[in-house]
Formats: sequence, C-alpha cells, structure tokens
Amino acid sequence: MPPLLENVLYNHEIRRVPMQPHIAGFPHPELIGTFRQFGPFGIPYQILKEGHDTVKGWTVEIEVPQTGERLEYPLKDALDDPEAR
Repeated sequence: MPPLLENVLYNHEIRRVPMQPHIAGFPHPELIGTFRQFGPFGIPYQILKEGHDTVKGWTVEIEVPQTGERLEYPLKDALDDPEAR
C-alpha cells in the first residue's frame, strides 16, 4: 500500500510528501481532520495535524479552505471554537 501523501509548500512550490505520523502525547487526536470555525460566526477551517508542544501548550496545523492559508493555531483556541456548520 503506498504511503498517504500531503501537499506541502516548500520554497514557493507545492510538493507531495508522505504524511507525518502522529506525535506521541498529543492530547486530542480525535480533532485531526475535523472542521471547526473561528468563533460562532467565523469562517471554517480544517485541523490537518498536530503541531508542537510549546510552553504555552499544544498547537495544531490548520487550513482555511476559503483562502488556502495554512498556519499553526493554538489547540486551546481550537477546542473553544465550535464545529463548522
């Protein structure tokens, strides 16, 4: 079975690379792949994968489908955001 691939922006070009395995200790793996929205009236985003365990807590990598933007977002904020409608 071929590995699962994801699109990654590298030096201003998109490349297909193998997906990273889940990081041990990530507290909410059930969120990966789900859609949430920024606050009760915000635009939706998808949680793509866990980010990093920082001194301020975990982050997640998200993508905003409306813009295609990918960024790291605090896990605590994602947990506070509602599921996308």
